[in-house]
Amino acid sequence: MTVTGGVERVLIIGSGPAGWTAAIYAARANLSPLCVVGLPRSDPAPVLPGGQLMLTTEVENYPGFPDGVTGPELMHHFQKQAERFGTRICDDDVVECNFNSRPFEVTLASGTKIRAHSVILATGAVANWVGAPNELRLAQMGGGVSACAVCDGALPVYRGKELAVIGGGDTAMEEATYLTKFASKVHVIHRRDSFRASKVMQDRLFSQPNAVALWNKKLVQVLGQDRIEGVELEDTVTGAKSTLLVSGLFVAIGHSPATGFLRSSGIVLDAQGYVALATRSCATNIEGIFAAGDVADAQYRQAVTAAGMGCQAALECERWLAAQGVH
Repeated sequence: MTVTGGVERVLIIGSGPAGWTAAIYAARANLSPLCVVGLPRSDPAPVLPGGQLMLTTEVENYPGFPDGVTGPELMHHFQKQAERFGTRICDDDVVECNFNSRPFEVTLASGTKIRAHSVILATGAVANWVGAPNELRLAQMGGGVSACAVCDGALPVYRGKELAVIGGGDTAMEEATYLTKFASKVHVIHRRDSFRASKVMQDRLFSQPNAVALWNKKLVQVLGQDRIEGVELEDTVTGAKSTLLVSGLFVAIGHSPATGFLRSSGIVLDAQGYVALATRSCATNIEGIFAAGDVADAQYRQAVTAAGMGCQAALECERWLAAQGVH
């Protein structure tokens, strides 16, 4: 769409579950939101409008779909519902924000500037990948490589199988512990000889009889054509190569919030780069700017929690605009 020169009442940046849900609620409140959905890119890792669910095949834990739904299909439903109520869509990236004066102003990659009375940040976070050959290809095609055990680990294809987790922090321990409920064995692969994770998280994992650590190992390659068949590892001490046969690989080396465009905006970010929010609120440190979903949530990172935050952000935004006399 062509961006008008007027002042938007609600500008939503991002198009995952949080962004689309915020758009649905804002549109139903007759606020005619404009949603900047982003542009697809592939470097250093694939990012698509619609968020991480665009790289997910089967989604079985989103309410309302008893037989499951693919990630892209779910996001298509979200978008169509938002459009039905009057959400306008801008296919571009936000590259700079000026939140120091009102109306707020954002600059798009195309050079266009948008002014808005309020902004909802919903740009999400991107999973960190190892970068090994075949890793992303199999992840994108649903071939048994994933960055979210809680999202995918309970799928029938992983049950009763040997699985591997890459990582050594609390997230890796949590993901591996979750997988022990379904897998015959969970191999935790770490490039050092000790984990960074807290002792309580390590103890919780290794109290499970089907969990085993592989120390001083790094991922060299993911094996398999249509589906993962195993991983090739290299010993970080001796350099020796080995092959581990597994039916699933879960990469748990963290996420990077998509907040680079906010670095000079005045929005307060936490030590990991996530948007800092007020307690029990989606409000940021700047009045009129709200955030929802994985861009502000380093803990849950689920589609349903992101959607819930999108709802909350839109409701808070609507009430704030009303208080400012903007309807």
